[in-house]
Amino acid sequence: MSTETVENRRHQVVVIGSGFGGLFGTKHLKNADVDVTLISKTSTHLFQPLLYQVATGILSVGEIAPATRLVLRKQNNAQVLMGEVIDIDLRAKTVTSRLLNQDTVTQFDSLIVATGAQQSYFGNDQFSTFAPGMKTIDDALELRGRILGAFEQAELATTQEERERLLTFVVVGAGPTGVELAGQIAELADRTLEGTFHNIDPRDARVVLVEGAGAVLGPMGPKLGGKAQRRLEKMGVEIQLNAMVTDVDAHGVSVKDPDGTIRRIESACKVWSAGVQASPLGKMLADRSDGTEVDRAGRVVVEPDLTIKGHSNVFVVGDLMSVPNVPGQAQGAIQGATYAAKQIKAGLKGHAPEERKPFKYFNKGSMATVSRFSAVCQVGKLEFGGFIAWLAWLALHLYYLVGYRSRIITVIQWFVTFLGRTRGQMAATEQWVFARLALEAMNGEDEGEAEVVMSALGDPSANNWKPGAGGASTKSDAATDGKPEAAAVEADRTSATG
Repeated sequence: MSTETVENRRHQVVVIGSGFGGLFGTKHLKNADVDVTLISKTSTHLFQPLLYQVATGILSVGEIAPATRLVLRKQNNAQVLMGEVIDIDLRAKTVTSRLLNQDTVTQFDSLIVATGAQQSYFGNDQFSTFAPGMKTIDDALELRGRILGAFEQAELATTQEERERLLTFVVVGAGPTGVELAGQIAELADRTLEGTFHNIDPRDARVVLVEGAGAVLGPMGPKLGGKAQRRLEKMGVEIQLNAMVTDVDAHGVSVKDPDGTIRRIESACKVWSAGVQASPLGKMLADRSDGTEVDRAGRVVVEPDLTIKGHSNVFVVGDLMSVPNVPGQAQGAIQGATYAAKQIKAGLKGHAPEERKPFKYFNKGSMATVSRFSAVCQVGKLEFGGFIAWLAWLALHLYYLVGYRSRIITVIQWFVTFLGRTRGQMAATEQWVFARLALEAMNGEDEGEAEVVMSALGDPSANNWKPGAGGASTKSDAATDGKPEAAAVEADRTSATG
């Protein structure tokens, strides 16, 4: 392991994270008399609200995830370091990041932490093996492989029962991501894939949206939630409210109804869009500050100026901050990062931290697309849905896409998809589906969990193991004899890839 120390010159600002908070915080310091170092464990700026369109074949990764280095190429006072932050020393004012086996120690005078949130399985992380979330590029590509693979395997199914299981898609969580994803899976089956198979009719696909609460799009209110629900139901999406998912396995999900009844939904392809958990860096900051706390989701309870107790030079923004009435959306991250950058620039002019005005969030509204030509939108007290809301959704998302090239290509892809029946990004590989599982198996410390994951991959230590197509692996029936759990995971692996 080697350690590199980055020497100070001008006022040093370190920004952690390349999402909306990290990128906008960096860009708003472009003309300031500072040197900015943006540290991120990914090489791209991900436009997360459009991940579901990558998962369902509408957009490519390049349109929603431009390289951060290219985005900041013309900002002379900014540099980008790739690596995962493993330590923040508030006393020494250093951030330690790691890329492979190399640690880099970067000093700071001001720090902006914008590492966002990850999928939460509410203490049931084992669900992720069978129901990926929707937070990263890897999630979207894996899900695309699972969706398309389910149709391919259904074409080869020899029993009606198995065919129905393969054509059942379960989306857990009826927030914006769940609603958008359920709608697009339904449209993919009804429009894009119609007439492309010989033994099955993709329009027979069953899309089930499961929500533990009593409403679709609950935070947007009953009017817009009702509009979205009616539109989804018209498209054939089956909505199950007040239904708590209690288990997820290779063959489906177990759901608990309000009366306590446990029932099964047999499904090969599941996706989890319920709940978020803040980055672990939030807990690290809280533990090392002077009394800062985190909420139940791990978000940092910040001071009115978005700093942590005892450290007026450390700002927490975006999904990592806990501020009343500020939703975990792009607007909150952008406004928080912009505010933090302004306070840093004010400090360079001699303004003391005590002079800062509290951060005030301006709610510009919220929206969610349900299907082509249909969305719901909330701006202040104004609530509307349908085609006009859909156009507003398109315009807003185009505005926040980074780069003219991305905007132009996205418009073309949308034009082809929404006015026609084809989708331009329908490629999927077996490795997309199993790369995450392979990494979990390699890095897993829990032997039981590693056994399940390795079973899904094809454990090389098992008898009769042989390489499979696409660099994955398969096992004969003998390898899972007497191991129902392994056999179940192996079945899910087959059905997911076709």
